Amino acid sequence: MGTLAELNAGQTAVVTKVEATGELKQRLFSFGLRKGSVLKIKATSIARSTMEIEIGSTLLALRYEEAKYIQVSEQ
Repeated sequence: MGTLAELNAGQTAVVTKVEATGELKQRLFSFGLRKGSVLKIKATSIARSTMEIEIGSTLLALRYEEAKYIQVSEQ
């Protein structure tokens, strides 16, 4: 489909690929964000600079610049 940054609040998706590297990739993995993870966009900021996503029972805030590294397919 596209990247996580392209989704809107309320949409659900499955992670197909994480293209981040280094420290960012490790941080995302530690929060459970990896290939096959199901996530839901809970909210986005008005300026679309950050988003809140839910992965299982974890809530995670991401910058849109970080979300561009996460490939998803809509569920």
